[in-house]
Amino acid sequence: MGSLKLQNIHKSFGDVEVLKGIDLDVEDGEFVIFVGPSGCGKSTLLRVIAGLEDATSGAVEIDGKAVNHLPPSKRGIAMVFQTYALYPHLTVRKNMSLGIKQAGLPATDVARRVDMASKMLSLDDYLERHPAELSGGQRQRVAIGRAVVRDPELFLFDEPLSNLDAALRVNTRLEIARLHRELGATMIYVTHDQVEAMTLADKIVVLNAGSVEQIGSPMELYNKPANLFVAGFIGSPQMNFIDAARLDDTDARTIGIRPEHISVDAAKGDWAGTVTHAEHLGADTMLYIDTEKVGQIAVRLFGQHSYDDDDRIFATPDKNWIYRFDSKGRTMEAT
Repeated sequence: MGSLKLQNIHKSFGDVEVLKGIDLDVEDGEFVIFVGPSGCGKSTLLRVIAGLEDATSGAVEIDGKAVNHLPPSKRGIAMVFQTYALYPHLTVRKNMSLGIKQAGLPATDVARRVDMASKMLSLDDYLERHPAELSGGQRQRVAIGRAVVRDPELFLFDEPLSNLDAALRVNTRLEIARLHRELGATMIYVTHDQVEAMTLADKIVVLNAGSVEQIGSPMELYNKPANLFVAGFIGSPQMNFIDAARLDDTDARTIGIRPEHISVDAAKGDWAGTVTHAEHLGADTMLYIDTEKVGQIAVRLFGQHSYDDDDRIFATPDKNWIYRFDSKGRTMEAT
């Protein structure tokens, strides 16, 4: 239980149309992530699903039932916000239990659910503490635990890791992935971080200016982007884009090649150039090369390499991983 269907969802604020006809099917137990640039409508879409915003038009169905007319409390959802939204005067135990107590759940069931969630999220040692006594990662786990005890049809996450530092983001991301496996629940998650999207999602929805650009698994989007926008948005560092005329391609408008699909050599190769900046990251080496033929490109080399700024170098693209885009930015079939 926990399927979701969106049919032609539109949302406007005054004269500004934020969502422009969103269609989406989420199967029971799927982990679906909305990604896109700031202002693309991903958080607004999540709030429409939750009932915190009314759709201007279109239908929201949860488990086959229309819920447009239902308030958030009746939709069978639980939402986790980036700001935690914990009551500072209540202990962890009371923060986690308050909602289900107010819903009239018997005290024994409340205690059982809080006990289950606290064990699942390693919160047993913090149940009698207040939010001010917790770290940011612990507070976010409490916010997730408060959602877990509700046993919802859908979990909704609105950029839940954005306030955490890098190490805590990794740890909490692992906990959310484990939680999904253990609960088998349907989860819908908004983020601007593509690492979160690529590592957590069964399915990614790429949004741009209120419309869906592409829906697919992480590797489908990475390897088979539908257009220039998806190709440039998914992947870090982003795909190199080259004017097709520089490569004498008269059919395509733009050529794309990912940084890891370019090899380099000090003596020979397709594109001669100069290293303008080298980033030695340990596991990877990033080179930014000003080439004579195709302009500035980024190259990602695995492992440690001795190339440095101002080195003369040759770059060669892997012909099996070249993308071609037409004048409208659509991906062209390989020839």
